[in-house]
Amino acid sequence: MSAHTDTSLEHGDGHGHDDGVSHSTLKGYMTGFVLAVILTAIPFWLVMSGGFAKPTTTALVVLAFAAVQIVVHMIYFLHMNTKSEGGWNMLALIFTVVLVVITLSGSIWVMYHLNHNMMPSMMHDMKNLP
Repeated sequence: MSAHTDTSLEHGDGHGHDDGVSHSTLKGYMTGFVLAVILTAIPFWLVMSGGFAKPTTTALVVLAFAAVQIVVHMIYFLHMNTKSEGGWNMLALIFTVVLVVITLSGSIWVMYHLNHNMMPSMMHDMKNLP
């Protein structure tokens, strides 16, 4: 019976072996935390100080910092990489990103065309209606 227990540990029940998941240390968590704080503080400062003249530029910079912060969270806190769980985590992430892009771009396209086709372009168009 004990021989069976010894072989089960050798053949991958997950205990004592490298299972492809990176296990972080305090240094890794602190690095992620510091990066997250910096990536939050800079956009906050940009918005509060009016760092850019155009609001569109500020919004794009804040969105860029948000995308970088998502990557930091995935690497340092969720421990996602291309090797974890045989690459299935990365495949699931790519699939999710594709679905979100399709959904958002489709929604924006539909809303734009509804606004363009349903709203009169000028007020005098309203007066010409019977």
